[in-house]
Amino acid sequence: MSKHLSLSALSEVSSTALSNIRLIATDMDGTLTRRGKFTPALLQALEDLAAADIKVLIVTGRSAGWVNGLNSLMPVAGAMAENGGLYFPPGNQKPVVLTPIPDLAKHRQHLATTFENLQTKFPQIQESIDNRFRITDWTFDVAGLSQDELQTLDNLCQQMGWGFTYSNVQCHIKPQGQDKAVGFLQVLREYLPQYSPEQIVTVGDSPNDESLFDRRYFPISVGVANVLEYVNQLKYHPAYITTAAEAEGFCELSSYILKSLHIST
Repeated sequence: MSKHLSLSALSEVSSTALSNIRLIATDMDGTLTRRGKFTPALLQALEDLAAADIKVLIVTGRSAGWVNGLNSLMPVAGAMAENGGLYFPPGNQKPVVLTPIPDLAKHRQHLATTFENLQTKFPQIQESIDNRFRITDWTFDVAGLSQDELQTLDNLCQQMGWGFTYSNVQCHIKPQGQDKAVGFLQVLREYLPQYSPEQIVTVGDSPNDESLFDRRYFPISVGVANVLEYVNQLKYHPAYITTAAEAEGFCELSSYILKSLHIST
């Protein structure tokens, strides 16, 4: 893995960097969850960040249908769904489709056909339960697939003109060029232009978060400790890694940021 530091090292070297943070763009599954669930500590951390006027934007691979509900229920400042496919502004505003789709019915049919083609070679793959609530991509469960099989699936999708990525939960057949960084950068340009790169920290744990670790765009990126499971699959690596895994890792980051604010005042 490329060189990375612990969050404690960042805090010791530059508390100013942490005290400058005003926006956290974070993955959800495996980053805000613990064993697939939100914890009381995580919800308290989100409330504490909101009280300190630090915005949290969820950037997830989950479906538009699921994210629409989460966005309205959680103390966050908006959410992105389907790995950069859609943006849900704060409140109950209409979602913004970030990936242009001229004909949704044809798009879904093409995705369904691609999935059926993959099933001829991998009959064990099963459509994810939230796939029916999706707009831009198509998902199936990642459980039981080896790294070699995931690479083969990636190659097959590329041959059929699609992109492919996966998380600790799902595999995604997606439009080429659609990823979390592309979508997030568009949201920053069009909806959140007040934030500079030095005011943003990106957080994740899986291969579908990889683009959020690209230091050309996001100089301060953090992986929760379970990102180390994917060390050999990542082209871009987080600049810093938490000591704790999953939601505890996010809470660790939150604690450092909030502590830095008290030090700087």
